[in-house]
Amino acid sequence: MAKHRIYTTSFASIYPMYVKKAERKGRTKAEVDQVLSWLTGYDQSGLEAHLDKQTDFETFFAAAPKLNPARALIKGVVCGVRVEEIEEPTMREIRYLDKLIDELAQGKAMDKVLRKS
Repeated sequence: MAKHRIYTTSFASIYPMYVKKAERKGRTKAEVDQVLSWLTGYDQSGLEAHLDKQTDFETFFAAAPKLNPARALIKGVVCGVRVEEIEEPTMREIRYLDKLIDELAQGKAMDKVLRKS
C-alpha cells in the first residue's frame, strides 16, 4: 500500500499555514512553536533546522527528540476522523499536531492546549 502523500510533504511547506491559521485568530508564531516543542521535544534551533532542511513530515516525527507522553490525551475530530482511533503512528502524530493547532486557533488557553492540569 502506498504511503499517504502528507508523509513526503515538506514540514516547512505546511508550517507557515499553521502559523497563519493561528495568527488569523490572534495567536502568535511563538505559541505555534511552543505547541510544536511540547508535542515533539524539539527546541527552537532543532525546529528551525528541520524547517531549513525541508524535512518531510515522516522524518520530522521520526527524528523528534521526545514525543510527549501526554499527547495521548489529545482527543477529538480532525478532517472527519477521530484522532484517538487512527492506528498508523505517523498519521496519528500529524493529526495530533493538526488538532493542537485547531485548539490554539479556537482560542483555548495554552494550559488546556498543552494538556496541563
